[in-house]
Amino acid sequence: MKLTDVLIRPILTEKANAQQEKLRRYAFRVSTRANKLEIKKAVEEFYGITVVDVNTVIVPSKARSRSTKAGLITGRKPGYKKALITLAVGESIDLYSNI
Repeated sequence: MKLTDVLIRPILTEKANAQQEKLRRYAFRVSTRANKLEIKKAVEEFYGITVVDVNTVIVPSKARSRSTKAGLITGRKPGYKKALITLAVGESIDLYSNI
């Protein structure tokens, strides 16, 4: 798998921001076919930092429904794979520089 296909986007939530400040842990949405070694190599290459630890979790899909004039519409929100990257002491990633 190419390294450009591994990382999809960073996850920017309140919980992820709290972990960035306290634990030096960053969250990324990654390809479901990527393993921990590919994720570590991709993050180190793109951001030029040292990765200490990689944890992954597969977030399951969820059922969603909404009410419309035509009635209740049901569907599914797709699942995805999330990677939690822990950096070495003194290193950080500036995720907000492109905004």
